[in-house]
Amino acid sequence: MMKKNHNYFLISVSNRKNLNLCIKYAMAGFTNSVNGLWTFLDISEGDYISFLYGARAKNLYRVIKKVAYKNAENLPPWPPVTFRMSGNTYYFPFRLFLTQERELDEPMVRPEFSYVAENLLLRGGYRKTHFQADTLTFYKVSEMGNSFYGKSEKINLDGKVFEPKIVFKRDFQKIPEKFYFKELILQSLIRRKIKAKALSEILEYFRVENPVDDFEVLGEKALPEGFVDIFIKQKHPIGKNKYLLVEVKTGKASRKDFDQLKGYIEEFGSEAIGGVLIAKDFPKYIPSKPKILPVRYLFRNLDVSLGYSYKQLLDILDLEMAAL
Repeated sequence: MMKKNHNYFLISVSNRKNLNLCIKYAMAGFTNSVNGLWTFLDISEGDYISFLYGARAKNLYRVIKKVAYKNAENLPPWPPVTFRMSGNTYYFPFRLFLTQERELDEPMVRPEFSYVAENLLLRGGYRKTHFQADTLTFYKVSEMGNSFYGKSEKINLDGKVFEPKIVFKRDFQKIPEKFYFKELILQSLIRRKIKAKALSEILEYFRVENPVDDFEVLGEKALPEGFVDIFIKQKHPIGKNKYLLVEVKTGKASRKDFDQLKGYIEEFGSEAIGGVLIAKDFPKYIPSKPKILPVRYLFRNLDVSLGYSYKQLLDILDLEMAAL
């Protein structure tokens, strides 16, 4: 069963051949793109994943190790992929090593997958590398199929390893070792920071009396009119749920951002207790939106001439509740 603070994700697989290789070696791989890096950073050791292919969820695994490999163009099991339209070639430096917990092959049309299926439907398919599911989905998946007692094949990967770094000047980018700072990375960092430290202050601001442990902090949530970057909800709602919607901006927030978040809150009706707009800075005049909490993010003592690991950035990330 999922331990406290561990998450469950469905990982999109591009074709049947790659899916079979993932299953054969109990391994997930992500490309030398910002989306590939984002997925690799967003999923932690100890988290749980299933593969998503052809509108079906395949097996349940626990992540036991994460490794980034240099010169991964030549590493098995997945061959590089070249896209005809752009001519760009991608390979798989970012790897998750897995241990299989359950064997299952379930259609996404089941009501148990409704949380993830909504994201798929509203986003128009698989244009995302991974989807974070909620706690209820994970518990239901843990009862599907059968316990797995077999063994996956071993594969020899003797490539040199590295720790990916985030840089704050485009000239310093050197993919896949160094990636320029993007909003996707910031969203992932802020999701973790809220979960670890800021959630209690946010709940206090909105006068929510439920304890922090009643809530989960999830990744992107699709809506009919767009999507919110971070979605906070009760794990086990009784009667009705309580939602908090979080929008993240790498630069300065605008009045338009306040209006957009206000519209998302209104879509949820009475179950949305408020929204949080997180940005590097805000206008001198902050629009009066009683259901929106503006929060500034900053990296303490950041040196833009250096590269930082994901963990280093998480350690120096601060969130300042502007309205508290």
